[in-house]
Amino acid sequence: MALYLTEQDVNEALTMDLALECVEEAFRLIAEGAATNSPRSRIRLPAGGLFNFMCAAAPGAGVMGLKAYGVAPGNPVKFYVQLFSTESGELLSVMEAGDLGQVRTGAASGVAAKYMARDDAASVGIIGSGYQARTQLEAVCKVRPVTSARVFSRSAERRTAFADEMSARLGIEIYPVGSGEECVAGADVVITMTSAGRPVLNGAWLDKGTHINAAGANHWMRRELDGDAVRRSAVIVTDDIEQAKMECGDLIYPAELGSIRWEQVKSLADVVGGAAAGRIFADDITLFESQGLAVQDITTGIRIYQIALERGLGVQLP
Repeated sequence: MALYLTEQDVNEALTMDLALECVEEAFRLIAEGAATNSPRSRIRLPAGGLFNFMCAAAPGAGVMGLKAYGVAPGNPVKFYVQLFSTESGELLSVMEAGDLGQVRTGAASGVAAKYMARDDAASVGIIGSGYQARTQLEAVCKVRPVTSARVFSRSAERRTAFADEMSARLGIEIYPVGSGEECVAGADVVITMTSAGRPVLNGAWLDKGTHINAAGANHWMRRELDGDAVRRSAVIVTDDIEQAKMECGDLIYPAELGSIRWEQVKSLADVVGGAAAGRIFADDITLFESQGLAVQDITTGIRIYQIALERGLGVQLP
């Protein structure tokens, strides 16, 4: 029988440390040929709705599966992951996956920072103060010796609340600031996690040696970085190049204009697996573009499933 796990069940098993371990393993499995990922597909519905689904197989971890979620205007989005055994083909688990997606998205940026940010990176500038921004910052703090951060978003109230909450959670000084330029000035790591349709990060603001985690724009019509920020990046990495060609506006537009070539863009799997360098020189500006992959969901999900079995969490489905 399959095990059904609610958000509460998932949160009892899931930590950022676990997600960082699982997501890094997902990219290592891809590098070794022991996992494959299929880009996200979107089916348009009447009245502006969408059905989104993404799938992957990781025989190296004994799991294959998918994540699916519908978007209906005026209604909250619910995410679900289904896990199957690669050995028997049986359905192992169905789990609610809103929080799983939030944490593993942060973890992917954490893995990128581990391989691409300078070892001594101690300051962060984060543009965006929504729920996804929290795990972005948490993950970077797990892999680098961060002591301070600045946050900017359009709402002064929300960026102040973010600074207060995350300062208490992470034990570092976090300052709300009044502009994107002030937020990223001198930052060792810059994070963008917004729903912006136009760039919120200008390349002219960036210091040498900065690492960028761009995690908010996963649609070809949306951009968080201007062309200069992309052009100045000596190393450009994404979680999946084929998916980026379909939905990463930050890279699609510079590639069409000839500012970059897709041949420059490396896969995070190649960086984790050692086939490509995440950083060459200390002064390099490096860029990670996160789109979100099903292989991250299933490799993290299978560990959550195993922990749930050990702890007696969830409900068995007939």
